[in-house]
Amino acid sequence: MAVNAGRMTADFTGPLVVFVIGMRINHFHKIGKWWPVLSAMGPMLKELSANPDSGFMGTEYCLQGPRQVMLLQYWRDFDSLERYARSRDEQHWPAWVAFNKNVGNDGTVGIFHETYTVAGGAHETIYANMPPFGLGKVAGVVPATHSRSAARSRMRISTDAG
Repeated sequence: MAVNAGRMTADFTGPLVVFVIGMRINHFHKIGKWWPVLSAMGPMLKELSANPDSGFMGTEYCLQGPRQVMLLQYWRDFDSLERYARSRDEQHWPAWVAFNKNVGNDGTVGIFHETYTVAGGAHETIYANMPPFGLGKVAGVVPATHSRSAARSRMRISTDAG
């Protein structure tokens, strides 16, 4: 990925939802338990990315050592995230049912998620000499100059509904 030289900030205003989701392999030798969990995320992301009305904005992968994978996801609103999670007609529900059937509480694979609803005016970003990353990757970036040069002013700008 090409590096954006200089200071950049995400070109995004208004509220958003940050969804942190991941899995932890607790027993490497039980590949039949953790591989299906790991491989289920790709089809979900493909499905979400193909549907601009889903509310899904994009994701960033984070490897947390050999045992743990985490995704940092950006959503337009909590209702969109919840609708996808509960939909019987999309990829998430069958993957969730399969996890509960095949892993459940046996301790072989851990999963987690955290959801943060962030109001406009309660987020700001800075990327210095970075390739596209995080919110800047999914929303695009603009130079962090003039009214965008300080964190407090970027925070004020994020209040705008766009």
